[in-house]
Amino acid sequence: MTHLGSSVAFLCVVFSVVKVLFLFFLLLSIDPAMAISPQFASASYALGAVCTWGISDFLGGYVARRFQAFFLAALGHLSGTILMVTIALSAHEPFPPQSHLIWAAAAGVAGGLALAFFYRALSQGNMGIAAPVGAVLSAGIPTVIGIAREGFPGYVPCAGFGLALLGIWLVSRPEDSSRPKGLMLAVAAGIGFALFYIFIKKTGSGDAFWIAAIARTASFAITGTITLAGRRFTPFYLGGLWLGLLAGCVDVSGTAFFVRASQTGRLDTAVVLSSLYPAITVLMARIFLHEHFTRWKAVGILAALVAIPMIAKP
Repeated sequence: MTHLGSSVAFLCVVFSVVKVLFLFFLLLSIDPAMAISPQFASASYALGAVCTWGISDFLGGYVARRFQAFFLAALGHLSGTILMVTIALSAHEPFPPQSHLIWAAAAGVAGGLALAFFYRALSQGNMGIAAPVGAVLSAGIPTVIGIAREGFPGYVPCAGFGLALLGIWLVSRPEDSSRPKGLMLAVAAGIGFALFYIFIKKTGSGDAFWIAAIARTASFAITGTITLAGRRFTPFYLGGLWLGLLAGCVDVSGTAFFVRASQTGRLDTAVVLSSLYPAITVLMARIFLHEHFTRWKAVGILAALVAIPMIAKP
């Protein structure tokens, strides 16, 4: 891709990010008293997480190819923390109780490490493979726990869960029989993200902005410490710095989306739908980086689209 083509492509990405952030603020401004079923509200927030996390993973994965992974993650957590604290203070949102903060911090530590591993995995392998592998694991573990704790959600939603996981698996299907580079890091990231989902659910009904801010603060503390202790600052380039900060803002928006999704509905619904974000990453990798897009990925994305209304069924 030429320099001019790259610039135009990323201008399109930024424009898409702006539209997604507008949707983010619109959804979070919905009055909880509105006559919307919890399942539908949770699904709406989860789809917001799909869009924002898909875009942020594309940006982060692109930058991580020439940028130190832990430093990149720390930058993203820093910008995300600043954004969420600014919004929470501007909106005069109440500060959550200590019990909520502990779980939010635990989620931040798990998510912070997972994101750093994830960026490293993306930098070592094919972006369209590493992203979905982490998503399959991060969706499966909390879904099983959610069903065990909250009961059977119904035959149609369960069929949707299965179809969605199948879709993610097909999207993540390697192009050959060899093990992709970065696979083990992607597995570690998937387990970390699974813990993030579970801990976020434990934060209860606190304000989504503050919960996201506390989680991101903990993420920044852990990744920042690792970066400073190991002096992990290279490779580095200035354009990656700004894109990393942007990716952090978009990513934390997805966290706030997921907080609201878990608060308004079941954990399994929120997790499975939110975990469809690799479809966005894969599509963007195909459009902007011209990565190979097989029929299996197309079938996987179609399966994910069919699963969405099934999971959101009241």
